[in-house]
Amino acid sequence: MLEFKVDQEKCVTCGECISDCPILVLKFDGAGFPVVAEGKESVCIRCQHCMAVCPTGALSILGKNPEDSLSLENLPDGDQMERLMKGRRSVRRYKKDPVAPATLDKLMDVITSAPTGKNTLSMTYTLVDDPAVMDKLREATYNAIFKAVEEDNLPPGMDMFQQFAELWRDKGVDVIFRSAPHFLIASTPADGPSPEADCLIGLSYFELLAQSMGLGTLWDGLAKWAISLIAPDLLLRIGIPEDHVVGYMMVFGKPAVKYHRTVQRQGSAVINRVSL
Repeated sequence: MLEFKVDQEKCVTCGECISDCPILVLKFDGAGFPVVAEGKESVCIRCQHCMAVCPTGALSILGKNPEDSLSLENLPDGDQMERLMKGRRSVRRYKKDPVAPATLDKLMDVITSAPTGKNTLSMTYTLVDDPAVMDKLREATYNAIFKAVEEDNLPPGMDMFQQFAELWRDKGVDVIFRSAPHFLIASTPADGPSPEADCLIGLSYFELLAQSMGLGTLWDGLAKWAISLIAPDLLLRIGIPEDHVVGYMMVFGKPAVKYHRTVQRQGSAVINRVSL
């Protein structure tokens, strides 16, 4: 049930909700108020655009109260967003103490708002929030690498993982996870409309919000290779569903390094301006 409701005393019959519905679910009724068109309820993708676009907060859907939504006034301006986006760094040095549970809860709550293909909202974020569990995962990963080396079973092109494992065993140097206290994996059903893109978008939301909260992150390709290709049984052990695509993995925590300025990458990307 969509639970689509309109407060007729607040509604100004502007039609914005009808015009902005991506699936054309809504229409005007005989009195000029928006309603769900007959036979359209089942095709609604539950994006809540109708509630978000209503200028007077007259519309409710899915049992949501528009007064519980955040106002879109006073958003960061372009200069602030530029500083945040250019200032984020790949952090490889972390403090041992964990991120506060309330901060973790906030991060995980907000990233559920990241867009997904067809608004499927089928993302799974597998979070290591306990540093003690992170230590166990770290140990299990390196043990799996040593086993693969002993059995001459490292995947082609993955020979460098033997060196990483030896550095861990001999010197306590954690190249794969960078001694971070926390770990995050984004996965989603393989049969979704855009599984890999959904994962990358979600982690991008996470990274920028984490950066704004004073945390450091690292897109951890080494961990993705190690766990997905060398120790895939770990995916099941930590709860990744078998039918999921693992989009990417990220370590994060309180940084043990402070950067004071952006780097200068102007001209490093090709901008292809189309003219037909």
